[in-house]
Amino acid sequence: MPRHSVFDILGPIMIGPSSSHTAGAVRLGRMVRTIVGGLPSQVHIKLHGSFAETYQGHGTDLALIAGLLGLSESDPAISDAGQLAAASGAKIEFSLVDLGPEIHPNTAVFECKLADGTSTTVVGHSTGGGTILISRIDRFAVALTGELHCLITEHRDEPGIVAAVTKILADHRVNIAFLSLSRSGKGEKALMTIEADEPIPADAAASIAAVRGVERVRMVAAL
Repeated sequence: MPRHSVFDILGPIMIGPSSSHTAGAVRLGRMVRTIVGGLPSQVHIKLHGSFAETYQGHGTDLALIAGLLGLSESDPAISDAGQLAAASGAKIEFSLVDLGPEIHPNTAVFECKLADGTSTTVVGHSTGGGTILISRIDRFAVALTGELHCLITEHRDEPGIVAAVTKILADHRVNIAFLSLSRSGKGEKALMTIEADEPIPADAAASIAAVRGVERVRMVAAL
């Protein structure tokens, strides 16, 4: 029988009213911030399902913004997230979408534009009790919960790249907990997520970035 933390039963310490619509939403926003490398200059957040139905009453909009600002789910400044975002210069807007009945009801699509002009789209879900799941980064399927430290590579789908990356991690004594690879097609662009219990050393990430065929490396710390 699997062991459960008391927080799996009681939920997280948080500003209310809902662990799914508030705490989970803050964690979603904070995870997106980490994936894209900071607060985007512009974000269009599309809300689906119960997120779309109750986002104002449950403060989901403010919670998502608070996470993008890097606030924790227990920070009393969540209620001021809109003003804080405006003061930062970030432009954040919301719209409501219907992604279909097969999509989790607490879903948000973050279309982020960064200060350097690049764009990243992240799809995330608040899965209950403050837990989250990131299911897509741009066109690539992923499965990230924020419970572990993660390294994300964007690279060409070529023989030897995955082996080179994992060898570098082994040389740095990084124990891989989970590895997942998604590609747009044979020989085309691929995205790999590697999760570990401990933070991945910066010099390991730098060596991975220098591997032939690797186009981008992102470090995502555990929430």
